[in-house]
Amino acid sequence: MTLEAPDAGILRRSLRVTAAACTGFYALRYAAGLPVAALYALFAPIAIGLLSAVPGTGRLQAVVLLRVLPLAILLVVLGTLLAVNTWAATAGMLVLGFVLAFAAVGGPRVAGAAPGLQLFYILACFPPYAPEALAERLAGLTGGMLLLALAQMLLPDPSPTSYRERLAIALDTAARSIGAGGIAPAHLREAGSSLRLSRLPPSERPAGAGRTHRGLEQAGRSVRRLLDELAAAADASPADDEASAALLGQVAEVCDSCARMLRLGNGPPVSGALEQAMRGFQAERVRLISLTPEPFPAGRPSAEALRRQSAVLEIAESARAAEIAIGIAVNGRPEDPPVPHDEFWYAELSTPRLWVRRILGNITLRSVLLQNAVRTALGLAAARLVAGSLDLEHGFWVLLAVLTLGRTTAGATWQAVRRALAGNAVGALAAGALLIGLGSHTDAYAALLVPVMLVGFSVGPMLGIACTQGMFTLVVATAFAQLAPVTWQLSEQRMIDVATGSAVGLLCVLLAWPAGARREVRRAMADLLYACGSLVPQTAASLMTPAPASPPMVRTMPSLHRLRLAEAAYTQFRSESGPATEADGPDWHAVLITAGLMLQGAHRLPRYGLRPASGPSGPAEDRVRSTAEALRSQASRISDRLLGDPAGPATTPDPGHTTSPRAVDLEVWMTDIGRRLSRIEATTTRPPAPPGPERDAHP
Repeated sequence: MTLEAPDAGILRRSLRVTAAACTGFYALRYAAGLPVAALYALFAPIAIGLLSAVPGTGRLQAVVLLRVLPLAILLVVLGTLLAVNTWAATAGMLVLGFVLAFAAVGGPRVAGAAPGLQLFYILACFPPYAPEALAERLAGLTGGMLLLALAQMLLPDPSPTSYRERLAIALDTAARSIGAGGIAPAHLREAGSSLRLSRLPPSERPAGAGRTHRGLEQAGRSVRRLLDELAAAADASPADDEASAALLGQVAEVCDSCARMLRLGNGPPVSGALEQAMRGFQAERVRLISLTPEPFPAGRPSAEALRRQSAVLEIAESARAAEIAIGIAVNGRPEDPPVPHDEFWYAELSTPRLWVRRILGNITLRSVLLQNAVRTALGLAAARLVAGSLDLEHGFWVLLAVLTLGRTTAGATWQAVRRALAGNAVGALAAGALLIGLGSHTDAYAALLVPVMLVGFSVGPMLGIACTQGMFTLVVATAFAQLAPVTWQLSEQRMIDVATGSAVGLLCVLLAWPAGARREVRRAMADLLYACGSLVPQTAASLMTPAPASPPMVRTMPSLHRLRLAEAAYTQFRSESGPATEADGPDWHAVLITAGLMLQGAHRLPRYGLRPASGPSGPAEDRVRSTAEALRSQASRISDRLLGDPAGPATTPDPGHTTSPRAVDLEVWMTDIGRRLSRIEATTTRPPAPPGPERDAHP
């Protein structure tokens, strides 16, 4: 019988943590006679290796541990000094709790070690106030971290496929579908879905604030869009003219070169050959439709042919965006500013400025990352104040319960608390029986520590939170019995502390955003639809500006910011809700896709879309403008409905089949938007969740 992959990973983690923790504990407790150092050597691998999610595998995890070691030392120093009184320790907990929790803005790689780092301050900030023991604490902490880093290298997890390689494989698939063909649309869509961040381990998600991660993340979205467009083209009648075939051949070459660039780690800067080919392709379209003023005479492309060519142009634009983003990720700052600027705004900014933008962009109550950080900091600070005020003997466990049992919704927190209390009750009975049976036989506890830790850290996570809490109670009793004389009352004290921490954590969740992301995702999606809906008439006005006048610029930065907030809210919502809950509500994923389609068209069409010649606009152009305004109204109506405001009857704008070849590109884009908005509106018929006490006004 072989272990499934997740269970095998849990077992390897248990072996690493147990080996590192017990080696340091035994050496410092029995060989060196330093009980305080032994406690920290035992605690450090548990905090970082078990309660944190250190990114990467093997050597990378070891490097991360060495990088966070100075920060861990600083937190222990601060905790030791602020333990002078309850109010100082509480203030430090409030500040550090917020800072470490808000580190999630940097993505999973930055946030992974945050819970363990929280625990270093928590352990040190409780009485006794003993600054003279600081050296011994730091010695144990350093030894435990170094031993865990060694264990990570000796017993690593299998290396997952990197995001660069996933991108390269997806690009290879796109190139093959254009060249040899024969790839089923379902396979193309699945290749695109493999790039979704939810399908990646946290260590491989390009979620950082620097240019490299931003470039890889944008390249992933562009390649996913490219594969979806290729799948849609395979489902429909393909464009069979020579110009389309030549442009698609250029797209295949770009996909091949980008895949090589990702695998080799270097390459020439983006040449812009694809953009030149796109401009030549569009110029040829303009030439053909300008042969005569009559609509679609013999020798000119038909309206259907122009629509197919518009789809080819969308494919090329997705490949062009991927090419530029990959060039930024691999080669750094480009020599020439990429266009459009709003789409690649990060390309010329330094890493510190990008981090400032990321942080400031989340300093808003509409950010679920800020909400979670505030809730965590308040919960930990309240728990520290309660534990200090009640003079609980092992107040550390109160804060540990808040940190490990807190969830982003009141319902989920209550479920975790109920199971944890039940598990602790059983664990307390078992630990009490163990302490009564073995008494003061330290050698027996020393012999039991390794097997108890192995079982507790492996079987516990496999069976759930109740088993984890119960087994951890046994681990605590077995370890503490070797540091000082203990009685069965140790289990009783842990039970009281866990119950106290559970009550504090549950109260904080009830008072601060108890519904988690459920209400915030509605707000974020509503704001996103409202902002992106306004892009449709702006884009239509830009494209309907007669040549050769310069079209008005479409500002997309506010919409991009709202897209990021909506994506963060949706990510948390997915982690909170089950399939049944998600099926009963609006299709949030469809909202994100539609917003991306609006943004992509707002970037692409003013640069490559067909524009009317000089002269008065005809009825077809007027109809396009009115349809664009109707789409904006439909997006606003859906936004109002999501926020619980009265909405008018659902109407579906239909741009129809225009007789103006100049308006074909807009028609194709708006038809797709209208179809997607109608699907979204159909999923909003259920009554929304009760609105909050205030409703944000749309800008």
